[in-house]
Amino acid sequence: MSQRVSLLFGVHAHQPVGNFPSVLIDAHLRCYKPFLQVLYRYPDFRFAIHLSGWLLDYLLANYPEDMTLLQQMVARNQVELFGAGDTEPVLAVIPNRDRIGQIQTFSDKLAQKLGQRPQGAWLTERVWESTVIPALADCGIRYVTVDDYHFVCAGKTLTELNGYFTTEEGSQKLDLFPISEALRYKIPFAPAEETVAYLESLGNQTTTHAPSAAIYFDDIEKFGIWPETYHWVYEKGWLEQFIQKVLASNIITTQHFSEYHAAERTRGIVYLPTVSYIEMNEWTLPATAAHAYADLTQQAKLQGWYEQRKAFLRGGIWKNFFSRYPESNWMHKRMLSLSARFAKLPIKQQTLEMRQKLYEAQANDAYWHGMFGGLYLPHLRRAIYNAMLALEAMLDACKSRPKSYVEDTDLDGTQEAYLHNALLQAVVKLDSYASICELDAYALQHNFADTLRRQTEHYYRKIQDGHCDATHQSNEGIASAHDRISFKHEISAQDILADDHPRRLFVDFVGSHPVAYNSKSPVLKNLDFVSHNSPVTVRKHFTLKNNQLHVLYRFDDKAKQTFQTQINLAMPSCDGMGGRYRYRQEILGGFGQWIELSDLTEIMLDDDTLGGHVVLKTSAPINLRAYPHFSVSQSESGFEKIMQAVTLELEWQTSIQELTVTLAIYARNHA
Repeated sequence: MSQRVSLLFGVHAHQPVGNFPSVLIDAHLRCYKPFLQVLYRYPDFRFAIHLSGWLLDYLLANYPEDMTLLQQMVARNQVELFGAGDTEPVLAVIPNRDRIGQIQTFSDKLAQKLGQRPQGAWLTERVWESTVIPALADCGIRYVTVDDYHFVCAGKTLTELNGYFTTEEGSQKLDLFPISEALRYKIPFAPAEETVAYLESLGNQTTTHAPSAAIYFDDIEKFGIWPETYHWVYEKGWLEQFIQKVLASNIITTQHFSEYHAAERTRGIVYLPTVSYIEMNEWTLPATAAHAYADLTQQAKLQGWYEQRKAFLRGGIWKNFFSRYPESNWMHKRMLSLSARFAKLPIKQQTLEMRQKLYEAQANDAYWHGMFGGLYLPHLRRAIYNAMLALEAMLDACKSRPKSYVEDTDLDGTQEAYLHNALLQAVVKLDSYASICELDAYALQHNFADTLRRQTEHYYRKIQDGHCDATHQSNEGIASAHDRISFKHEISAQDILADDHPRRLFVDFVGSHPVAYNSKSPVLKNLDFVSHNSPVTVRKHFTLKNNQLHVLYRFDDKAKQTFQTQINLAMPSCDGMGGRYRYRQEILGGFGQWIELSDLTEIMLDDDTLGGHVVLKTSAPINLRAYPHFSVSQSESGFEKIMQAVTLELEWQTSIQELTVTLAIYARNHA
């Protein structure tokens, strides 16, 4: 006779800080609302839920009737609430003081808003490092969920993983529940009866007398937002069928994690390596390494030994995203610097608003890229910079910084020069390009250099040859987003060609050759640069005055050469309806269009989403080419082109021996 199986069923609901309102409305309509309504009808089906703090605040403010259902399910002991960091940070990559603050903030919120203080916590992207244990323990968290893959990497077998285990760090302990990968791919994609039969079969696999725990905890968005899932889960009734069959089973019992944890003993001590879920192994690797990893994995599957030895085919770790993407690393190190400044303030000067902006800047989504857009989505990066610049302005008001200074912010071995006033901040990367890697307008809380250099991605191979691994697709169910290839836009070979230079502001060329500047000039403190390899000697000088950035070019030689500077401006409206070029009181077109003008001395870039505009002026006539800079991203809906920036190419002859380019930035209330 089969032994009883305790189903520990949990869902994780999250939306990125700064996501589009239309996305939130759609997610509520197709997922959060119907999921809660179905579960509410079955009070005997116990489950756990984690809603990230920003999403919880949004749902409480906009859909109180649905949150009332959740409150009632908590009150009748149907729901166990899971904690985490309030803004869904990856705990392993923020300072310990912020881990504690984030976790404590969210636990307090759950207790206040929903009436239950969590004992368990959801780890963002299941990123495990033992360094997070003390902060979790200090905040009263007794257990977390991680993947069974984490345990397999530590030498455990899948048959052992039907309960919880204990680990420790510095004498502080934490218990770990292994999430079943098999269940992650069956729920909700395989037919309900097939999934329930699998759950019942787990009772025959236990090697102990303790009840076997079937552990599921995964994204709630799989229940309605992923392709085909709304029709499958609600219209065809998968969720209701699954619940009914589970409740009708004489083998399966639904339990809270807290109930199982209190009733059963640990299965023993375990120490897990630094790891995330198995798909992350590939996503976090550079393209060439990811190709090799994917090929080896596919070969192992075809030869039939993958499942037995997959722990030994480990790829990268989550932090590799910082080394893969300079833009991610820059955001992360800027955030760490602001966190340190905030921590050094006297307690009486540390405001709740400052702390909230710091925590918003730590939201994970914009720092990485995998199955979903993440780092590739400009509006998510914009939310990070919005929070950081708001915090930086408040910190400057408490304790001012030098008006100019040099440091290696991103730890890449190359220093950056900071130049700022009350309105603007320009950060120049002191490499051979001597170009601006960050240009901030504090009134708009926007970084105009927030764009993405196009680099080769592993998934480009799928675009080129339709390569796909459909190992987990059920014959009678629906395919997971991991197993799909679809296209939201037509993708050409040019669209996936890697950039050969940074996508910054004021990257210079003589003819088609980049100008290389001596970044160790003795007059560096004035942000003066002199070229050392171009056909003409170029002198370049940056200054800030109020709301204007001035870039002065001088050419020492009289030889006539074509000079060009490339300015990549992050304009929030991108290729949407809210952005436009204005020239001589006329609208030339949107930012998604190509524009060419000759003998130009002034043009405006007006942006409704920004709530302001940029005026470009030159001291002598130049030729202008303006066009959109796209990158190709993957998402659950397919491959898509995403506009990252407006690229402005300014061209003139060096016979004009001195020319100044000015960028003036105005908020919307400017006349």
